[in-house]
Amino acid sequence: MFVDERILTLFKRNAHHTLTYWSVFFSFGLCIAFLGPTILDLQCQTKSTLSQITWVFFAQQFCLLIGSSVGGVFKKTLFTALSALFVSALIISVIFAIIPLCNNVMLLAIAMAVSGLAMGIIDTIANIQLVTIYQKDSAVFLQALHFFIGFGALVSPLIADPFLSETGCGNHTGNGTEIIHHFRNMLRNSPIAEHNITQSHLPHEGGEEESIVHYAFWIMALINLPVPIAVLFLMYREQLIPCCPGGTPRLLDKDELAMESQQGAEGPDAEQKEQEAGGHGDIFGCCQNDNLRGLPVSFFMIHILGGMVLFMTDGIVGAYAGFVYTYAVAPPMSLPHKTAGYLASIFWAAITVGRLLSIPLSYRFQPVRLLMVNLAGVIVTVLMLLIFYTNSTFLFAGTCLAGLFLSSIFPCMLAYTEDILDYQGCATSVLVTSAGMGEMVMQVLVGSIIQTEGSYSFLLCGMIVGCSGFILFFCLLLFHRMHRNYLTGTTKKSAMVEEPAAEVNSSANTEQKEEKESS
Repeated sequence: MFVDERILTLFKRNAHHTLTYWSVFFSFGLCIAFLGPTILDLQCQTKSTLSQITWVFFAQQFCLLIGSSVGGVFKKTLFTALSALFVSALIISVIFAIIPLCNNVMLLAIAMAVSGLAMGIIDTIANIQLVTIYQKDSAVFLQALHFFIGFGALVSPLIADPFLSETGCGNHTGNGTEIIHHFRNMLRNSPIAEHNITQSHLPHEGGEEESIVHYAFWIMALINLPVPIAVLFLMYREQLIPCCPGGTPRLLDKDELAMESQQGAEGPDAEQKEQEAGGHGDIFGCCQNDNLRGLPVSFFMIHILGGMVLFMTDGIVGAYAGFVYTYAVAPPMSLPHKTAGYLASIFWAAITVGRLLSIPLSYRFQPVRLLMVNLAGVIVTVLMLLIFYTNSTFLFAGTCLAGLFLSSIFPCMLAYTEDILDYQGCATSVLVTSAGMGEMVMQVLVGSIIQTEGSYSFLLCGMIVGCSGFILFFCLLLFHRMHRNYLTGTTKKSAMVEEPAAEVNSSANTEQKEEKESS
């Protein structure tokens, strides 16, 4: 057995909540991966240039960053957390449904900005809720949570493939017609696609192919619709819907009662400690001056360095998924466009498999060990890609290895930093925000460098960023040791204060006992 009975018991006790949070992350993955394969069809739909349509990527990533930053606001109660997840998941389905109606690039950018905001809220809330439920045992469940991102990211391109345009609309060169051909010929025989292709070619023979990509968006909207329904059902089970009262107390009432009893027993010192720690709030709440007093430098550096590591690694994920195709079709690799189209799918498939494999591994090994292996693996993989830069076979193998090593860095870092801070800091909000910022910045940075310096700079950027992340991780280990020494010293001082008080009380009791005996 990979998982012992205690972990299984924890899962069974919180199965409904856990499965719901996992399903919401499927929505996240579904929404993050569809832009790549459909970008040329959306360019035709909005009658825009390629440089204009790329702002849609920026709009989604920028608002995802904003959503991640403010998402912690909704964590205060179970009702607000689940309400935010319900609205966000529903918004994603609505956005999928209205994308075919966006006839200019500005409307499409606004729609993607709204979806990015919903994705950011989902990212923060789902991570916080799982960490709150499982705490020191959260690593296994976080790995499974992030597996569903990869799963959704795999499903999205597969749905879109049968409906993508083969000939384009004249806004791009002939080479663009071969972009993202992965699985298309295999899936092109679907009844809806075959009917519409036939209808579109007969009356317009010799002209432009009529786009049928809107069917893909409507299918994704329907596939995502059960997710907000699942969140709503969880709210009903927890009796959080005002119009649906129930007879038995909901779980939140029991938790609140236990927390009130614990606070009453511990007194005002516990409340003050919680305020100083900051809690799993939004990133702006963590920066309030009242929350930062009396905390050591190591507390802040753990947040900063953990965020910087994810800034680098998630930046690599975004840049690699976005530009591996560009690198593959350019010299010196010069792969056929159809062959290069498989690389992005292989990368996401490797991330999905890696997150699935990390579930039992995170139970067997500490997160810090997995982080060290994964970060070293990324560097070695990119180094081998640099050495064998003309070998197309190793490009596919290296893409697979890169996805495997990058897949579990985020959940491992989240579990590691939360464990260091004893689940009293705001690491979740900081890490989620840093990861989103890294993905946004690195895509823009690497894209501009490739345009000016050539395709080979793609791997050089990956090598530099990977080594930087590894160095920052070792700095994090150093500050972990410093923070542990600080906590040990604080514990010893508390023990030294308590011992004289205990001795005074003991001597006083002895004197009273002697007086009673003498009288």
